[in-house]
Amino acid sequence: MRRRATQKKLEPLGQVLQKALKRRHAPIDLEEKRILALWDKAVGPQIAAQTRPSRIKGKTLFVIVSTSVWMQQLHYLKPNIIKQFNSLAQKGEIRNIYFSLGRIDASPFLPPAPSSTPSRDVSWILNKRDSQMIADCTKNISDEELREIVKGVMTKEITRRRMTESGKVP
Repeated sequence: MRRRATQKKLEPLGQVLQKALKRRHAPIDLEEKRILALWDKAVGPQIAAQTRPSRIKGKTLFVIVSTSVWMQQLHYLKPNIIKQFNSLAQKGEIRNIYFSLGRIDASPFLPPAPSSTPSRDVSWILNKRDSQMIADCTKNISDEELREIVKGVMTKEITRRRMTESGKVP
């Protein structure tokens, strides 16, 4: 009876599984699966709820987006998302993200939406005209979560400008 050769170095289970699947002509890229799993962490819960990474081809990440409004916003955020994603992934570098429209199933475990009001009391800064302008600008946004985010951003920006003008912020 022939003796089995002892293996000098142990292989990670992922590599063994990948080799076995490749021999059976059913390749699966476990590294790609690991990288795709980082998407939620890289973009945060609000964006993750509206998007799903589908695959990686070369240095391009393909992402499905729920609406054209979100797709437009993500195009503006693309450089920041790529930077954050690459810092989390450590291995493999994504140089581009390709967004396409598709159906995104709602997650039953969405975290509560962030508060749109600043943490400090800014009621003395915003006047009725400011509040009315914010309401008018956001009334046509159908997505409630996006509307609250835009209201929060507008409130913070007006607050920041007023505080800068009044000399309260260096």
